[in-house]
Amino acid sequence: MATSKKTPSGERIVRCPACGKDSVYGPSNPYRPFCGARCKGIDLGAWATEEFRMPADAPPDDEAFGDPKLQ
Repeated sequence: MATSKKTPSGERIVRCPACGKDSVYGPSNPYRPFCGARCKGIDLGAWATEEFRMPADAPPDDEAFGDPKLQ
């Protein structure tokens, strides 16, 4: 059983999803779960450039797509 890290004020310490460093997960950290503004900006940029996408198979070119009347 793993024990979670806490600050002296009782806030949890989590791993920053961008850089992996320790980050305070509580009201004292306005960038939570990130450790700071830089990591939060990097993550926002990744979303904006669509780096976080679900893999999807494209339909073949010869199949009708989207219009149920054509199927």
